[in-house]
Amino acid sequence: MATSETDAAEHSQPVKENWWDSVLNRRTLICIFTGFSSGMPLYVLFQMLPAYLRAEGIGLKEIGLFALVTFPYTWKFLWAPLMDRYVPPFLGRRRGWMLVMQIALLISIASLGSFDPQFSIMTIAYLATAVALFSASQDIVLDAYRRELLPDKELGWGNSVHVQAYRISGLVPGALGLILADMLPWSTVFVIVAAFMLLGVLMTLVVKEPVSEPAAPKTLKEAIIEPFREFIGRLGWTGALQILSFMFLYKLGDNMATALSTPFYIDLGFTLTDIGVIAKASALWASIVGGILGGLWMIKLGINRALWIFGVVQVVTILGFAVLAQMGPDKLALAVVISFEYLGVGLGTAAFTAFIARSTSVAFAATQFALFTALAALPRTFVNALTGYIVDAVGWEHFFWLCALLALPGMLLLFRVAPWNGGEQASAK
Repeated sequence: MATSETDAAEHSQPVKENWWDSVLNRRTLICIFTGFSSGMPLYVLFQMLPAYLRAEGIGLKEIGLFALVTFPYTWKFLWAPLMDRYVPPFLGRRRGWMLVMQIALLISIASLGSFDPQFSIMTIAYLATAVALFSASQDIVLDAYRRELLPDKELGWGNSVHVQAYRISGLVPGALGLILADMLPWSTVFVIVAAFMLLGVLMTLVVKEPVSEPAAPKTLKEAIIEPFREFIGRLGWTGALQILSFMFLYKLGDNMATALSTPFYIDLGFTLTDIGVIAKASALWASIVGGILGGLWMIKLGINRALWIFGVVQVVTILGFAVLAQMGPDKLALAVVISFEYLGVGLGTAAFTAFIARSTSVAFAATQFALFTALAALPRTFVNALTGYIVDAVGWEHFFWLCALLALPGMLLLFRVAPWNGGEQASAK
């Protein structure tokens, strides 16, 4: 009884929170590892595998078709309920699935270089599909784990750290892997790159299951139906549709503006060296800096106000491309425009990812997170396919004005889903 009274007295005393306690802690370190483990397999498929196939004499048409192997990333919500419902017999529900998928990724990535593309192209395609399937499944459980691990105040920062580590992981297959391929056989390079998945395995073995982890659904039917019932019951049909519309629209203009960035630079007259050295480097580091700053500022601003401020930055920086279209191949202008654009990308992504996490219920994190991220990816998958036709019809400058205009509906929905002076939504438990 005395212990209970002491605990109650401690909780009744106001505790001054140290801002840095929300930044420099064990949860931040875990988010670095989750981001690295999540991003690495995707960049193997997007950067290293096409280079391998081309170096081995495979045609561009066949390489282009390999983009189809990434379909599991869009449809992962279909089997997310299975990962919520069933618990592996070791390490617990989240860590058990994490370990299974990370070991599967290590083996499948290492195997990609074991076959000659000239004679076993379909075998490589099946393996690449397996990598995408294991990677998407790992994302399901990593997103759920992070949602259960982070307190509401750290959702912005923790998810921002995850996204930036995700991007940096691309340097392993996209830079180190290609450099090693000039000195070593491709089969050895794939094994070396795959070995970086051991960082994820190590993290999984060291961390603990989240304290706030809810019980697994009792039946598969419950795992499938309850995430949707809870979301609609919490927000109502109108609120749920507004949230889903916002998730589709908030990054629409931004995604469209960068979908054909490399052809745009070439059309302006920049050399491939200019694009590689100036554009790509500026984009990577500006987006990383933007994401880190966005995560830090969200601790002070809150998610609602960050969505407003960073959203405005996104719209304004899109117009930088329209200015560049008028100026032509000016290298300094290219560096400035790209830096500001991807700074806006980093800021907006940090706030948007935190919003998605906040919109999920901790009890159904895996399925809801998978569904929301799949919805947010739809503009990249389908709408971006129309950008080439739009550019041909209106030209580059008017295209970027259109992208800025298409960013406005998502901003207007903020009045409903994240009002400036509204309190931060309490996360569903």
